[in-house]
Amino acid sequence: MQMMKKIRYSLLAIISFPLLLQAQKISYSEPDRDDVRSVDFDIVGKLNNNYLVYKHVHSSYTIVVFDNEMKQADKVKMDFLPDKLINSDIITYRDYFYFIYQYQRRNVVYCMAAHIDGNGKIVGDPVTLDTTTISFFASNKIYNILYSEDKQRIGIYKINSKNENNYIFTCSVFDASLNLLYKKTNNISMQSHNDFLTEFALDNEGWMAFVKASGSAANNDDGTIQNITLMVRSPGADTINKYSIEVPKIYLSDIRIKVDNVNKHLVIASFYSKQKRGNIDGLYTATWSRDNGTLISEKTFLFNDELKSNAKSEGSSRAAFNDYFLQNIILRKDGGFAILAESAYSTNRGVYNNRWDYTYGSPYWNNSNYYLYGSPYGYTYYPWMSPYGYGYPNQLTRYYADNIAVIAFDSSDNMEWTSIIPKSQYDDNSDNFIGYGIYLTSGQANFLFNQFQKRTQILQAQSIDPQGKITQQPTLKELDRGYQFMPRYLKQVSSHEVLVPCQYRNYLCFAKIEF
Repeated sequence: MQMMKKIRYSLLAIISFPLLLQAQKISYSEPDRDDVRSVDFDIVGKLNNNYLVYKHVHSSYTIVVFDNEMKQADKVKMDFLPDKLINSDIITYRDYFYFIYQYQRRNVVYCMAAHIDGNGKIVGDPVTLDTTTISFFASNKIYNILYSEDKQRIGIYKINSKNENNYIFTCSVFDASLNLLYKKTNNISMQSHNDFLTEFALDNEGWMAFVKASGSAANNDDGTIQNITLMVRSPGADTINKYSIEVPKIYLSDIRIKVDNVNKHLVIASFYSKQKRGNIDGLYTATWSRDNGTLISEKTFLFNDELKSNAKSEGSSRAAFNDYFLQNIILRKDGGFAILAESAYSTNRGVYNNRWDYTYGSPYWNNSNYYLYGSPYGYTYYPWMSPYGYGYPNQLTRYYADNIAVIAFDSSDNMEWTSIIPKSQYDDNSDNFIGYGIYLTSGQANFLFNQFQKRTQILQAQSIDPQGKITQQPTLKELDRGYQFMPRYLKQVSSHEVLVPCQYRNYLCFAKIEF
C-alpha cells in the first residue's frame, strides 16, 4: 500500500506569546500487541474528545479510538473496505473525517469516500467519487487527492501519461458534502523527456493550479529546470489558462507552489543554481495574482557567505544548501511568507547520494501535493528499515537529516530575515526517527526533533518567532526512556496538543503531548 498523505500545516498570522513547555504533559498509549512487523497508519486527529488513529495490518483495516488519557476506548474494524487498497487519504473535520480510498476490481479502479464519525463508525454508505477502466493491475495510485485550506473544496485528479507528448489530465472538484461541482478533462502538450509537472494546489474557491516545468526533466538525469508555465483552471472552466514565466538565466530545482487564500495569490519558490547541476546559489520566488492574472513579483535571492556558513552541516565538505530540500511555504496574512527547508541526504555503503540522485524531493521526505513528487501525508512503520524500501539488512543505507533553514520574505518578495535551526541526525536502514515535526502556538512556530546525547535520543523543541529569533525550549519532562519518538510524523490535534507516534520494544504506540 502506498504511503498516505500527511496534512501540511499552513502558518497564518503569528502573534507573540511564549510557549511554556514547562507545563507540558505526556500521555502514552499502550503498545498494540496485534501489530506486526510493518504497520500502515495515519493519525486522524481529535474528534468528539477522542483521539483517532487509522491502522492497516495485512488485510485488516481499523480505526483505533483513544480517550483523553490515551487509553484504548475502541478498535473499530473497517469492514466496508476491500481486502487490498491501492492508496488512502484522510481529510479531518471537527467531528468527522473522510476516508478516501482506491482499489481495483477486475479492470476498474474505484476512488471512494467514506464518512467516519468521531467514534470511528461509518455514517451511511461509501460514495463513489470516480472510476477508471485500465488494462493492467494497478500497484500504484491512479488518483491524487487535494483539498483547500478551509476543506470546503476537495479535488481529485488523474493524469494519463501513456503518450509522452500529450498528457490527459482529468480533475473533479467536490464541496465539503461530496457534491460534485465540476469534472473536466484536458490535454496537456508535453515535450517528450523535457517537460514534467510538479506540485498541484487547490484554493478555497475551487481554483486549481500547478506548474509545468521545461528544460531538463528529472528523469533525464539532469534535474534542473529552465522554464516554467503556471497552469490555472478556474471553477468550472473548460480550458486551462497558461501563464508562461520567463525565468532569469538560472536553473531551478525543487519547485514548490502555495495558495494564499487571504490575498488570492499563488506563491512559487525554488532553489536555483547558476549552471546545470551546479551548487545551489540561492532562492527564486514569484508571486502571481489570481484576480489580475499577472505576475506581480519575481525575485532571486543570492545566498551570502555568512548564511552558507551557518547552513552548512557540521563537518561537511559539501557546498552549503546542496543537500537542502524545500518542505513548505508558510504564509502570513499581509502577503509575506517564510520558506522552510531541511538538509537531507543518504549514503549507500559510504557512497554519498546528492540532490541529483533523487527524482524529486529529499531521500526520505515525501511531500503532500507532489504526485510525480509522491505524497506527503500516512506512513508505513517498519521497526528495522526504511518504509521506502532502500535499507535492507544486507545493504547499509544511512539516512541523514541536519539543519533547518527558515527564510522570511515580505509581501513584495524581499528577504526580511534568515534563521538556521541547528541539528544533526542520522540512522542506519531507517529514517523513522530523524527529521522534525512542526506545530503552532500563539506567537511562534515550534520544531520538535530527536538529538543524540551520549548515545541516547533526546526529544528537543525549538521555537522561532515572527522576527526570526530562535529559542531552545527546556527539555521535555516525563520522557520515558523506553519510548523512541518519530516527530516528523506528529500531528497537531488542537491548539495545545500534538500526537506523536513512537516505538516501544519494537511496537508502535502514540504519545499525546499537551503544552
